[in-house]
Amino acid sequence: MKRLSGLVLLPSLLVAVLLVGAGGTVLAVDPELPSYQPVSGVSGTIISVGSDTMNNMMALWAEGFRKFYPNVRFEIEGKGSSTAPPALISGAAQLGPMSREMTASEIDAFENAFGYKPTLLRVGLDALAVYVHRDNPIEGLTLAQVDAIFSKTLRCGYPESIDTWSEAGLGGDWVNRPISLYGRNSASGTYGYFKENALCGGDYKDTVKEQPGSAAVVQGVSVDRYGIGYSGIGYITSGVRAVPLARAEGQPFIDTRVENVVSGEYPLARFLYVYVNKAPHQPLPPLVEEFVKFIFSREGQEAVERGGYVSVPASFAAEQLARVVEE
Repeated sequence: MKRLSGLVLLPSLLVAVLLVGAGGTVLAVDPELPSYQPVSGVSGTIISVGSDTMNNMMALWAEGFRKFYPNVRFEIEGKGSSTAPPALISGAAQLGPMSREMTASEIDAFENAFGYKPTLLRVGLDALAVYVHRDNPIEGLTLAQVDAIFSKTLRCGYPESIDTWSEAGLGGDWVNRPISLYGRNSASGTYGYFKENALCGGDYKDTVKEQPGSAAVVQGVSVDRYGIGYSGIGYITSGVRAVPLARAEGQPFIDTRVENVVSGEYPLARFLYVYVNKAPHQPLPPLVEEFVKFIFSREGQEAVERGGYVSVPASFAAEQLARVVEE
């Protein structure tokens, strides 16, 4: 991955992820993705522990998978990305969905337990959105302004803290109205990603109302006219709108449309991940292997789109699948 001013840009491979139609028509799912082919003898329970951001996606995958295997059971727990590594290490879960990559210390802990590293799978793309109430007229924010709104350390270079909507550029009824802040708790990968990429590694203000889940952040902003919060784009509702963002003063505001996420133009575009425990030269358990195959099938990536996120192309899906499935 490339980095620019501390911001992650998606690999150039993904610039054309969705531009697969004639004349560059944007397609929701790559038509080259294979349909899932069920096999016999698949049964048991799949336990997933990790990212709240990915709860909806995991539920949609489970629903789709059970159409092929009605007797398979799922237990899905989404309390934050930081809960995934210990669940994988202890054997309490076979799947560890995360909205960020594991840290070096998390990988080390896994490797100390098993003698090899966990396997990372990039299963989709997300736009981490900055939400305001649907009545809020703000045109857009620079990342430095976002930092000045949410952070007390101002590491992104804005000269002063932004605490009212007039300081963010609004007039009329919004003059001197205090900005009400909503965010995630520290167990969340979204919390960590936003801290690193929107706050330049700085510290959150003490006034941020930490919420246990992504939906709670959006709900809080939807009922608070002067609120602002951050969450995955898959949780958007009619009560909020996603604010277009600019990397720096003088640059254009970029919204969360699919093509902007895929190209990396949207400043807070990111991958979503599922980690699995795969020993070198050993196959995954049949149930887990078939579920991973389903994730990277046409049906699995259609579920990614239904969840409000962005699917990966067939070639990329094949590369990810090859990490865990030996033909």
